[in-house]
Amino acid sequence: MSSYVALDVVDLALAACLILVNAAVSLAFRLDMERSLAVATLRVIVQLSLVGLVLKWIFAQTSPLWTLALATVMIVAAGYEIFSRQEKRLPGLWSFGLGTGTLLFVGTLGTVFAVGAVIQPEPLAAPRFVLPILGMVLGNAMTGISLVLDTLSSGAERERAAIEARLALGAPRFEALSQVTRRALKTGMMPILNAMSAAGIVSLPGMMTGQILAGVDPVEATKYQILIMFLISGMTALAAVIATFGGVLLITDDRHRLRLDRLSQRRTKT
Repeated sequence: MSSYVALDVVDLALAACLILVNAAVSLAFRLDMERSLAVATLRVIVQLSLVGLVLKWIFAQTSPLWTLALATVMIVAAGYEIFSRQEKRLPGLWSFGLGTGTLLFVGTLGTVFAVGAVIQPEPLAAPRFVLPILGMVLGNAMTGISLVLDTLSSGAERERAAIEARLALGAPRFEALSQVTRRALKTGMMPILNAMSAAGIVSLPGMMTGQILAGVDPVEATKYQILIMFLISGMTALAAVIATFGGVLLITDDRHRLRLDRLSQRRTKT
């Protein structure tokens, strides 16, 4: 029997008091993060509330078209988040296109593999399986891609003289930027590797915790969590590789010249 316990508005308001810890730290150390904290708090309340209502409606419809529509919105939103997080970004739609295209590929591949080859629910395109799995893949891949692109651009700028010297000696662009690309790949893959190392010992991962709180047998919840950890690990690594090679192509040209002039500084609000 499920031991699920529903939460009401009072319960959530009580939990919201914990945000005051963040506010206290910001004030005590003069971090000037109060406005960002307030906006982030409001966003998480509004976004998750709306998503909950949308998912409830989509789950009731069981329509592949509505599932596809919401999946598209998730991918585009994640692509924009990657673009907005870059300190140094390519002008126009190049950065947005690289991030979104990579997410579309790994998100589709990972979800199709997990749902079609492993879980095999009935119906196969059941939104209660497709959308949560896609969301977990996108969330982790988004972090990996953001770190890769940021590390790649900052590393290329920092080691510009050495890279251009290798290019002048006839090294192709991927060889000239090999040290930077290795660092970018390692940085992009580190968060998921740390999460895998700590899972079950230091922390109970989110999906497993949610299933246990909903009354699912802990052994079954563990099986699903292992599947998800392997899935997001593989897809994050693949996303990091695609983003790294795509990033190298975008900051160089066909004549194997370093084109850091294509990068623009992110505008910050004062």
